[in-house]
Amino acid sequence: MAETDFAGTFVALKAILESLEQNLVKVHDRPDNYYLDTAHIQKNKKPLYFGSVAIGKRYVSFHLMPVYLYPELLEDLSPGLKRRMQGKSCFNFTAPDPELLGELEDLTQRGFTRYRAAGYVV
Repeated sequence: MAETDFAGTFVALKAILESLEQNLVKVHDRPDNYYLDTAHIQKNKKPLYFGSVAIGKRYVSFHLMPVYLYPELLEDLSPGLKRRMQGKSCFNFTAPDPELLGELEDLTQRGFTRYRAAGYVV
């Protein structure tokens, strides 16, 4: 895939997280890395991670920590989005897929709602 596919994919995935930015702490906002924490400080004195998007060598990766803490959020995941998963909370893309991005946006919103219910975000 061309580099521009990665750039477009990054922009589309970043937009999902940007919609929640006002309730989170922006750690990085670079052309290849966008990273959000919560303001909640954990026992290890570090902020609780929410999510990020990063351009790698072979994929654009979307990390979403709420699905790691609350794996039941993944129970109704479509087979298409499930195939994009690597590990417990990472989704890899090489090109934008509007249907899967819509599903990922919904999953991200549900994750944010769970974090809010747990008191991790306001």
